[in-house]
Amino acid sequence: MTTPTPIRRAHLTIADVCAELGVARSTFYDWRAAKKAPRCIKLPNGDIRIRRVDFENWLQTLEDAA
Repeated sequence: MTTPTPIRRAHLTIADVCAELGVARSTFYDWRAAKKAPRCIKLPNGDIRIRRVDFENWLQTLEDAA
């Protein structure tokens, strides 16, 4: 029996991003205020999402800068 492959969602919540990076939600908001966070989408209900591709590109820029 094979293990099912986890589904990679196209849009992440702030909680998803924080969990993946191991940072507090307040840190994410600090980065966002300083324009150092990945590009965000604000939904009509006020929730924020981050496209996985934008998140991965943002991580790549951090890696390139290191």
